[in-house]
Amino acid sequence: MSRAKGGTVTRRRHKKILKLVKGQYGSRGVLFRRSNEAMMKSLWYAYRDRRTRRRDLRRLWIMRINAAARVNGLTYSRFIYAMKKASIELDRKVLAHIAVHDPAGFARVVEAAQASS
Repeated sequence: MSRAKGGTVTRRRHKKILKLVKGQYGSRGVLFRRSNEAMMKSLWYAYRDRRTRRRDLRRLWIMRINAAARVNGLTYSRFIYAMKKASIELDRKVLAHIAVHDPAGFARVVEAAQASS
């Protein structure tokens, strides 16, 4: 049986990888092996950091809620506890948005939470 070189398939695969890493520093955007390593690493970072972003955003929301709750005379933990007792089901993302963009509305939420506890 004769040997199949597979040149066009290999070239297509190489071009696909090189297109993904186009613009990277030095040989990472030019040489296939370095490009493949850079692409694998960047995809791994992207996967990892999608999870890290969720973690970071939750921390940011909690900081914003805490700051707004303290302005209204509560700590974050007491505010969340009062929200749970009052059966107010607003998640942290929405609470943080209200705290930043509508402080008066956030104050009303705090009053409602305190009134039932």
